[in-house]
This record gives sequence, structure tokens and C-alpha cells, in this order.
Amino acid sequence: MSKRFLILSLIGAAAIGAVTAGGLAIASTSEEPTLEKSAVSYVAPADGKAGALTFTTDVRDDSGVRGLKVVAWPASSKLDPTEAEMRHVESATCRVTSDTSSRCTYTLKVDGEAAELVRGTWYVSALATSEDQGTVFVSRAATFDVAR
Repeated sequence: MSKRFLILSLIGAAAIGAVTAGGLAIASTSEEPTLEKSAVSYVAPADGKAGALTFTTDVRDDSGVRGLKVVAWPASSKLDPTEAEMRHVESATCRVTSDTSSRCTYTLKVDGEAAELVRGTWYVSALATSEDQGTVFVSRAATFDVAR
């Protein structure tokens, strides 16, 4: 085998190795999901009609969105749920808007005993999960007030 062929082979192998390593680095730089444009709306029950709590957010991840868990809680309760606890709460309904994002909406009907909610500031906590099992937990994704 000639020295020239050996040197060209080593250069080619190094170039292929660099391209492969770069491709692996790009594939392994998966980021956590993100929540964007989060909004909450609370309408109190009135005149015998039910009210509602609605939380909406855009969830984005490069692998796609698997789902969103949501819970609302009064600030005065000091509840402050953890990421582990969030895995066991209700899910929002998510509608795919692109390969990498979904618009998720959580709606809770407020009537009867729920109408006697604790007055004051409330928080919405959210846990988003991506198709590649990445997660992001936002303990205070939104804030709203229940009128006194």
C-alpha cells in the first residue's frame, strides 16, 4: 500500500468521523419543552350559571408534544405542587399546530360547591412532556384572582 493512499485514507476517515460526531452532537442536543403565550381566564358562576377556569398555552419541543398536566391552587394554601405530584393531575387537551408545537387548553367548570372557592390569588402549575420524554415543570405558569 502506498504512503499517499494511506494518508488519503486517514484524512478521509478523519473527515467522516468529524461529520458523524457532529451529527451525533446535533442529535443529542435535545432541549426541554417550552411554554409560550400562557394565559388564564376565570369567570365566576353567576345567576345560576356555571363559571369556568381556562388555561391556554403553546407547548413547543423539537420532538413534538406528548401532553400537558395542569392544576390550579390558591396561594393561601401554600400547596406549591412538585413535578412528581404533577404527573397525577388532570391533563389539558392539546391540538397539534405544527410538527414541533401544540396549543393546549385546560378548562374546569366552576359551579355548586366549587363556587365557594377560596378568594384571593391563585396559581396555575403546568408540566409539559415531549414525545422524546423531555419535561418542563412551571410551578407558576399563570396567576389569577378570585374576587372577594
